[in-house]
Amino acid sequence: MTKSEMVAALNENSAWVAGRRVKLDFGSEGAVMLDGAAQRVSEEDGPADTTLKVSWEDWQAMADGKLDAMTAFMQGKLRVEGDMSAAMQLQGVFAKLRG
Repeated sequence: MTKSEMVAALNENSAWVAGRRVKLDFGSEGAVMLDGAAQRVSEEDGPADTTLKVSWEDWQAMADGKLDAMTAFMQGKLRVEGDMSAAMQLQGVFAKLRG
C-alpha cells in the first residue's frame, strides 16, 4: 500500500482520534496527519497533539499485523512525542486499516 492509498483508506474509514491531531512522521517518506478535529486524514505536515515517528517499512509491518506496536515502541522503532493517550487510541486505526 502506498502512502496515498493509506490516506484514502483512513479517510474512507474515518480513522482518526476524535478531537485530536495525530501526526505519523515517516522521516524522508513524509508525514500523514490524522486530524480528528477536522475529521480528515491528509499528507500534510504541521503541529499535532501527538507525533509518532516510525519508518515507512515498520509502519507497514504494524499496519499488516506483522509487527506489534508495543514491541516496536519497546525496540525503539516507534517513538511517541506529545500526548501518549492519543497514541494509545491508535489501535483502532490499525484495525480500520486492516478492514
